[in-house]
Amino acid sequence: MKLTDTQRRDLIDPLLANGWAMVDGRDAIHKTYIFRNFIDAFGFMTQTAIWAEKLDHHPEWSNVYKTVNVTLITHTVDGLSALDAKLGAKMDALAKE
Repeated sequence: MKLTDTQRRDLIDPLLANGWAMVDGRDAIHKTYIFRNFIDAFGFMTQTAIWAEKLDHHPEWSNVYKTVNVTLITHTVDGLSALDAKLGAKMDALAKE
């Protein structure tokens, strides 16, 4: 289910305050993570992939060396859902480890 305005304030605003940004022209959020090296970036992606499978919600992402670019959107609702907020918060936590 697509987020209501109240849910957006509660779930998406904290992510925006933590470096995520709305994507122009889409109801989606984006963040760039920069790690120390390729191994750390790939480790983050591996850990995220496990959570994405558990949630059955998969990011749009790319990796170049130590940089991981992520876009979150729920394609079935053509916009942001609680799954995006949950995966975004989990990715932020994994990036701090």
